[in-house]
Amino acid sequence: MDKSMVKAIILIGGPQKGTRFRPLSLDTPKPLFPVAGLPMIQHHIEACTRINNLKEIIILGYYPTNDLAQFVSEMNQKYKILIRYLQEFTPLGTAGGMYHFRDQVRSGNPSGFFVIHGDVCSDFPLSQMLEFHEKRPGALITVLGTEATKQQSVYYGCLVCAKETSEITHYVEKPSTFVSTLINCGVYFCSIDIFQIMADVFKKKEEAFYNGENGYGSENGCSGSMQLEKEVLQPLSGTGKSFVYQITDWWSQLKSAGSAIYANRHYLQVYRNKHPERLAKSKENQVNIIGDVYIHPSATVHPSAIIFSIK
Repeated sequence: MDKSMVKAIILIGGPQKGTRFRPLSLDTPKPLFPVAGLPMIQHHIEACTRINNLKEIIILGYYPTNDLAQFVSEMNQKYKILIRYLQEFTPLGTAGGMYHFRDQVRSGNPSGFFVIHGDVCSDFPLSQMLEFHEKRPGALITVLGTEATKQQSVYYGCLVCAKETSEITHYVEKPSTFVSTLINCGVYFCSIDIFQIMADVFKKKEEAFYNGENGYGSENGCSGSMQLEKEVLQPLSGTGKSFVYQITDWWSQLKSAGSAIYANRHYLQVYRNKHPERLAKSKENQVNIIGDVYIHPSATVHPSAIIFSIK
């Protein structure tokens, strides 16, 4: 097997999460809510399919399998790449599910894998990120990072890095006081050896769980829960094994219903250059289109209508 083969994992959480996205997620699972005409995580899948030597995309969460079955089937047919959904038996955190399904992730002997949170939106420069990671011998994890304002930064994971090497020297998840304006975008590339770090964390937590130690068992009473940010990335900071790939392009999170408008606008702008065929166009004696607009093929619009994009 080609050692450069890689995979991708898209983390989507479950129905108990994403309550701030209501009412948009009341009838549709949040990961499948349409943004710029596509289900939210289809943008992630599309970005992953542009990576050379990517052989599999794993969607990981605890939504019922039936909620994702039709979508996964359609994605397999459209992109001609293996895409499957793995359901956690209980919420396992941002690393617990990966560790639980580690045999499936490691099958085929990949050199590493992307981890992408399902509620982030970006141009997803994954190929560039992979190239950056491969140029750093000994790197176990590379984090996609971007600049935020000082006021905004405390709501995200904050990174401190060495300017010359891009090595992460310090990491704090949602700090109570200001740490850095460089924030974690929720996109990672992990070398396959990161599972050894997870194994050490799992062993320590399992021992604490069965010893009944307060505060260091597990969330939800399950010893398999693990957080990638706090229990893997944070301890790796300053060891020479974690790095940040910094971007200046657009990035945002889809946490609230209002944030969908912002993400929709930016994805439509991306379409202008990369997928102009997805944008609606004005035609003689038909609806007047102004700016970047998506109209679903099943929609009927009155010829006198004027539709314009939000600035």
